[in-house]
Amino acid sequence: MRWLAVSLLFVCLAVAANAQTPPQQKIDDLVRLLQDPDVKSWLDTRTLSPAPPAEVKSESDLAAWEASTRSRIDGILAAIPHIPGELATAFSRTRQDAISHGYAPVLAILAGLIAAGTAVEWQFRQRWKASTANTAAVRLLPVAVFAAVMAILFFAVEWPPLVRIVLLVFLIALVVYRVLSTLVGLAALRPAVRLRIKLFALVLIFACAAASLGAPLSVDPMVTSAISYCFSVVLLMLSVEALWATVDRPLRTKLALAIFLVAVWALWCLGLKGLFWLGVYALLLPGILRAVGRAAEAMISSEPDSARRVLVVRGSRSAVVVLAVAWLALVWRVNPNSLTHLDPAIEAIAYGLLKSVVVLLVADLAWHLARSWIDRALATVPEGAVLPPAEAARRARLHTLLPIFRNVLAVMVAVMAGLIVLAQLGVEIGPLLAGAGIFGVALGFGSQTLVKDVISGIFYMLDDAFRVGEYIQAKSYMGTVEGFSLRSVRLRHHRGPVFTVPFGELGAVENMSRDWVIDKFRISVGYDTDIEKARKIAKSIGAELLADAELGPLFIQPLKMKGVEEFGDYGIVLSFAMTTVPGQQTFIRRKAYAMIRDAFQQNGIEFAQPSVQVGGDERSAVAAATTVRAAAEAKTQAAGG
Repeated sequence: MRWLAVSLLFVCLAVAANAQTPPQQKIDDLVRLLQDPDVKSWLDTRTLSPAPPAEVKSESDLAAWEASTRSRIDGILAAIPHIPGELATAFSRTRQDAISHGYAPVLAILAGLIAAGTAVEWQFRQRWKASTANTAAVRLLPVAVFAAVMAILFFAVEWPPLVRIVLLVFLIALVVYRVLSTLVGLAALRPAVRLRIKLFALVLIFACAAASLGAPLSVDPMVTSAISYCFSVVLLMLSVEALWATVDRPLRTKLALAIFLVAVWALWCLGLKGLFWLGVYALLLPGILRAVGRAAEAMISSEPDSARRVLVVRGSRSAVVVLAVAWLALVWRVNPNSLTHLDPAIEAIAYGLLKSVVVLLVADLAWHLARSWIDRALATVPEGAVLPPAEAARRARLHTLLPIFRNVLAVMVAVMAGLIVLAQLGVEIGPLLAGAGIFGVALGFGSQTLVKDVISGIFYMLDDAFRVGEYIQAKSYMGTVEGFSLRSVRLRHHRGPVFTVPFGELGAVENMSRDWVIDKFRISVGYDTDIEKARKIAKSIGAELLADAELGPLFIQPLKMKGVEEFGDYGIVLSFAMTTVPGQQTFIRRKAYAMIRDAFQQNGIEFAQPSVQVGGDERSAVAAATTVRAAAEAKTQAAGG
């Protein structure tokens, strides 16, 4: 009986396959056979008995990906001839859904919504002429009115299911296209470039709308994919044509870019969406970053190195890159054909690279913010400005310490960012840090001179021994401090040469530019000089120098004559002294020399000079002869002895 039931089942199936009976009758025959008790018992027996194990194919992940990709492409190519039929069926199904609920066809409804939105937008444009500014907000306001009118009409009516989804998708696509078209119109581009961008956007948005309607309209998934592939070919042709017509580059460059576009399109066709977006980023992201940077700079009117400008400009660019990275991560996550799903190691490296990009962006932004603050702190004082002594000392100390801090900060940010990137890529940084510590100890023993220089420089900075712009002398080195590194100081000699001296070789430092300077000099006058008169002249010269508009602020104590220093061979040595700000004593001394010379000459005071007196009387002649004779005798005695 069991075999009879099985035979009847196969016979009925064969008859049903060849007969021209209605489909419902076939289904009824099959259901009646399945309800037979013998057939039920046989099916239960077959279900309970274990099926023989299927042979497991040992295929590699790459081979499985290649097989699935080949199968998908073959299915898409086979579905291309069915596109017209599927589209006609979907259109008929949507039209029938609208008519069965008492509505006009969906195209008529869509045209009516667009016409209503366009009419209200036109009325708005006619009445709203208060602003003529050509800005994005002003140009997008009519588009917002157009979208609002269509949204109100759309949500005010209870549309049939298929009509509702078709209207929603195409209305959204239309609004997105109008927004993009308006923004492209505001860009500083040639008319031909604008037209091609708008055409590309129109085809792309329509393709996305058609692809999103495939599942709601019950279109075969392979046919939907085939439609997307056809649109991709159109987009590729538009891109190559725009490249060939608008880019002013040599023929070789154009050909290379065209090949690159074809390669990017091929990546999309093969389902490698991650690599496809990487190619798109390589082609478009540099231009987008430049445009975003220019737009951000146009919005900011602050100083070039201000923290706000750096934050807005670099922050906007970083935000664009972060959005690109997030989109790429999302594509890799949801795309089942991605190579990152084939191997956990590849997935870890891929996502580690994306996280590393974000880390580097944060490190770059932090470094530029810190550098902008340091540069503003190091900004020079405008020429001619006079600062209080405390402020001048503070600025000098900042000019000394901040460059070193900037270098140290750059090294710290680079090292920390590098370690975080290595950690995100799966590298164990614990052993790396331990090895770096051991290497540092070995390097310290092997480079004791370098360590000595660095540590000596740290203590010089802590002691505030010298600052940038001060004149110092250390051993045989002297000059104005121009700058520092971690191990040396750069000195500019007053004659021009530059000394780069390691901190460990400086030793005791003589700072000639700190706080104040006492300058002393001497002048020799004749023995018959009136000392009191010379003192009064020096006092008047000191008062005159102090009253000078240029030299007066440079004095701390005026020029004074200290008195008689000594009796020289040819005259009396007078001592003078004055207290000035550091670095100006030589300039004031030269001025004082000239004024003292003129004043002494006007008052009959002569400067001491070497002189030889030759007498003409007989006694002098006798004395001279005696002297000559005595010298001759002494010479003779010495020769005889």
